[in-house]
Amino acid sequence: MDLAEFTTWSKRIADWSADYLRSLRDRPVRPRTAPGEVIAALPVSPPENAEPMARIFADFEAIVPDAMTHWQHPRFFAYFPANAAPASMLAEQLANTMAAQCMLWQTSPAATEMETRMIDWMRQAIGLPEGWRGVIQDSASSATLSAVMTMRERALEWRGIRSGLAGEAAPRIYASAQTHSSVDKACWVAGIGQDNLVKIPTRADHGMDPDALRAAIAADRAAGHRPAGIVICVGGTSIGACDPVAEIVAVAEKEGLYTHIDAAWAGSAMICKELRESWSGAEHADSIVFNPHKWLGAQFDCSIQFLKNPADQLKSLTLRPDYLETPGFDEVVNYSEWTIPLGRRFRALKLWFLIRAYGLDGLRQRIRNHIAWSREAEAAIAALPGFRIVTEGRFSLFTFRFEPAGEDADAPTAALLERINADGRTYLTQTRHEGQYVIRFQVGQFDCTREDVMTAVKVIGELAEEV
Repeated sequence: MDLAEFTTWSKRIADWSADYLRSLRDRPVRPRTAPGEVIAALPVSPPENAEPMARIFADFEAIVPDAMTHWQHPRFFAYFPANAAPASMLAEQLANTMAAQCMLWQTSPAATEMETRMIDWMRQAIGLPEGWRGVIQDSASSATLSAVMTMRERALEWRGIRSGLAGEAAPRIYASAQTHSSVDKACWVAGIGQDNLVKIPTRADHGMDPDALRAAIAADRAAGHRPAGIVICVGGTSIGACDPVAEIVAVAEKEGLYTHIDAAWAGSAMICKELRESWSGAEHADSIVFNPHKWLGAQFDCSIQFLKNPADQLKSLTLRPDYLETPGFDEVVNYSEWTIPLGRRFRALKLWFLIRAYGLDGLRQRIRNHIAWSREAEAAIAALPGFRIVTEGRFSLFTFRFEPAGEDADAPTAALLERINADGRTYLTQTRHEGQYVIRFQVGQFDCTREDVMTAVKVIGELAEEV
């Protein structure tokens, strides 16, 4: 492909993209495709000779769009969103064109320095004090793994990166049952192991019980274990649970433990001052992660890890062989030294475009709308015959069950969810809460409207009559 053809197809794809986004409301949110259909449409062997772009693009149109779950659909209320505001999409196109490997300052001066500035913009936006720094990771999973590695190495006085964990008292990590499974996986990958991730009981509000945390730490010390750190949940994936941040951080400070706040979804809401009560005390933690690619509108992947003092994480993760030196610039920031991957994308560009194109006030209004519409949907579903709200709204997430009289509720709730997602007009997901099968309803898609939210409620009511 020469640049003339590249220009032609770039314009064609831009037109297709705009038409795709315009048509989303007319598409089913989840595809009506069966496992194996797509792979059956793809040749078993690669082509030996070049094929014309027209044929390639025609095959794309025939095979791909109708076999995708449409994450930008305005009636996508499943999981948490992976928002991609149009301004963010444009920035991503520019980053793709430059195709930089942003591992070092010398390989990407603009990307590195823009990342530093965007981190500080977001620090100000969510109300963290001056002095906090950070790095843009690919996902909250990577940020949490980085934090867990730091917890491990602090507890071992950095012996682990030299000699491993053999012969050492096991580091112990503490979290509540409401934390994301990425915390479990971080403990696996860090060599700490599932048995050394201690799940602390929660209180009636589903937040971690600080008294139970104190007791678990004391018991572990008595048993010869090595407490290392605490992962604090703000806006848990299952039901939106929030741990009492200030109380837990106070325990951590007394015990000398490193704290990491997982606010992957709910952290975006902290651009609204009235919502910051949910993580009161966050400024006293050591590390915080939130994902602008979830609720804020930055195209995936874009996860910010804030660090009150980066020194411990840098000491745990930095590895600088001769070929990664920047001669004459010893003090420059090389963000690959702050993270586990060496390779890095130019993620800051989409934040720069996003924040400037919508403004913090425009982004705040979207989040406030989503929360208000979620409350309205919760009340409307509660009023439907046979429905019960199981967990009330936290931010823009609530859960409910379908409980026809005289029936076990798990089966009809699951059957209703299957009908909802097969119908295609909206998309919801399930979780288990206190042993019960429940349906999650989370409002957060960037361009959804109140009408989209209430359409989902209407669909739920209609389909419940058929279960």
